[in-house]
Amino acid sequence: MFENPILQEKIKTKEELKQLIGNRPRVKSVIMCHGTFDIVHPGHLRHLIYAKSKADILIASLTSDDHVTKADHRPFVPEKIRAINLAAFEIVDFVVIDHNPTPIESILDIKPDYFAKGYEYFSGGPPPKTIEEIKALESYGGEIFYTPGDVVYSSSHLIERQRPKLVLEKLSVLMKAENITFKDLYECMKDFGLTKVHIFGDTIVDTYSYCSLIGSGTKTPTPSVKFETKKDYVGGAAVVAKHLRSAGATVEFSTVLGDDDLGRLVTENLKEADIECLISVDKTRPTTNKNAFICDGYRLLKVDQLDNRVIQDKIIQEKVKLIEASTSDCFVFSDFRHGIFSKRTIPIFSEALPKNRFRVADSQVASRWGNILEFKGFDLITPNEKEARFALGDQDSVIRPLALRLYEQAECK
Repeated sequence: MFENPILQEKIKTKEELKQLIGNRPRVKSVIMCHGTFDIVHPGHLRHLIYAKSKADILIASLTSDDHVTKADHRPFVPEKIRAINLAAFEIVDFVVIDHNPTPIESILDIKPDYFAKGYEYFSGGPPPKTIEEIKALESYGGEIFYTPGDVVYSSSHLIERQRPKLVLEKLSVLMKAENITFKDLYECMKDFGLTKVHIFGDTIVDTYSYCSLIGSGTKTPTPSVKFETKKDYVGGAAVVAKHLRSAGATVEFSTVLGDDDLGRLVTENLKEADIECLISVDKTRPTTNKNAFICDGYRLLKVDQLDNRVIQDKIIQEKVKLIEASTSDCFVFSDFRHGIFSKRTIPIFSEALPKNRFRVADSQVASRWGNILEFKGFDLITPNEKEARFALGDQDSVIRPLALRLYEQAECK
């Protein structure tokens, strides 16, 4: 659907629309509907059908991502996908993304003959914003009318009940916008086998202890469980190294481990994956271990064995020499804030990076005190949404402006 040229052809800028519909008075009448259309539901559809029955040309105008403030982290569906969803309806002739906070400017610019509003905006008398729209329409002779309110739904309510799964749709729109195809990605992966990558970061061993429920205490609401089995998984920066090796790259991995069984488990596991290990052993700290106790599919408790103090100066210097001497094409700093990276060490390690090599900062620390913005001037940074909001202290902005601010402040490429 997202590659359909007919749907793409329906999505216009305001300038394109004005040329297509012409100036008033027109041979064909124009009606415009405006909204967020985060989830297009039956109420929207009846609204659009009724509006189309009153004019020759129906324009669906939708609020851009920047100005959607209905709820936290909205809109859930990005503007380009919302535009395509509306263009898919045969009754909709054109779709326009409005980059203004209200439709007033678009009304005055496009000058539709009619502007359709849902009945809920009229039943108790028009609210102030609707009165502004009416004045804008009357300034050139346009009219407002209200569609029947016999079916009323709430996009917000529907989304909160079950959020739509749009991962593939978002990827498709992003790839199209950047003119990238899956063939391009396949070719990139072929070439990846010629790349040497140096991964440096905190190793974590994730343990899953599986239990069965016996009962609960009579005096306290404490569950009593029987231990069944456990499984250890190499994680943190080590699993980043394993993923890159699986993708075909030659990988060298630098980390700090304890002088213990889990440290030896990590080393053996990485060697089996054909990864060159550059391990520093610190006898004063344990290998970081996070043990989750699971009973009947539920996590009851997580017990962490770790030491988050900054690594010793002699290890810092040892790692600096390794970074400076590495012949890798790409360097990945994988920060889980368990001692390797801190405000003091990040500038030291960053300065040691060889010139003209690709530099990546992978900071997965939103629940602690780390911040992706401490890695300045890297080629690539890879925070998730929670980490981006943590770095900027911003829980309100939608994703695109949030990412742009992070991009600018991080001075990344």
